[in-house]
Amino acid sequence: MTSATRDRGRITTLLAFDFGERRIGVAVGQTISASARPLGVVTARAGKPDWTKLDRLIAEWAPDLLLVGLPRHLDGTEHELAARVTKFANRMRQRYRLPLQFVDERLTSYEATQRALPGEALDPYAAQVILESWLHDNGECA
Repeated sequence: MTSATRDRGRITTLLAFDFGERRIGVAVGQTISASARPLGVVTARAGKPDWTKLDRLIAEWAPDLLLVGLPRHLDGTEHELAARVTKFANRMRQRYRLPLQFVDERLTSYEATQRALPGEALDPYAAQVILESWLHDNGECA
């Protein structure tokens, strides 16, 4: 762990994931600047991610915390995809041995459509919204 990724034991670098059966959106952020930005998409086949690409992202960004969007319906009930998301998150925990938290991702797709340019993948923007939501909920934003 480098001093660039830790600030006296505080979480500073985060990676957020918006899981999908074919694409997983990824965003990076930090608590120091309370900022997040979309990174891109990791492809998946039938919900199985490209672990090699995820390995590279984890190595490159050395996150202190992983965030995974947990889908829920607007009324708060569990979405049909929630079990697959939980399975993905558990595999990430085992593989990377990093702390992981779920973030309610209701309305992230709507917000992502407001941010993405026409023709751009929404997934990384949804991951950015997930990360920003965590920053806000954890008092990291002004």
